[in-house]
Amino acid sequence: MNAPWYKYGLFNDEISLVVAVLIGIGFGFFLERAGFGSGRKLAAQFYFTDMTVLKVMFTAIVTAMVGLYYLSVIGYVDLSLVYINPTYLLPQIVGGLILGVGFVVGGYCPGTSCVSAATGRYDGWVYLLGFVAGILFFGELFPLVEKFYVTTDMGKVTLPQLLNLPYGLMVFLVCAMAIGAFAAAEWGEKKMAAKNQGEIK
Repeated sequence: MNAPWYKYGLFNDEISLVVAVLIGIGFGFFLERAGFGSGRKLAAQFYFTDMTVLKVMFTAIVTAMVGLYYLSVIGYVDLSLVYINPTYLLPQIVGGLILGVGFVVGGYCPGTSCVSAATGRYDGWVYLLGFVAGILFFGELFPLVEKFYVTTDMGKVTLPQLLNLPYGLMVFLVCAMAIGAFAAAEWGEKKMAAKNQGEIK
């Protein structure tokens, strides 16, 4: 095994921070180049008029998943050393719904608002300041919601473990789901385009 590099001591904490900054800059650059610095383009996915976000992000997820899986198969990556966030099912569902509503209303998620703000968009700055204020507000209210925050603790669980399926089969199923999502996205875009053209006429 050779990776994760940090876990095998190939670089220290200071170098890991430099690597994180470089990856963050690269991620932000490619988000901007994909057009994800525009709240209109991001919100368009919820109206099925532009599904670029789904296509790009699903492609990134599948690429990373397949790459990690095959690197583990050939013995290069030890997946047991890859950090996994603990699952607190109900709090994370509620958090996801809040984030989703904010995404629809504001047109950004936290990452894309940073991209938007970095390119000088005023709405990006407003959204960025809003979620920083939300973080501070949540910090002040945390003692009131702490019990709920740690409910339904499932530990560090993955879908193959939860469903008792081989990792390879889960990789295949997610890839199949991605292909289906891409086809549905294309169909939805065409339907909405045809509907909008009909309304214009």
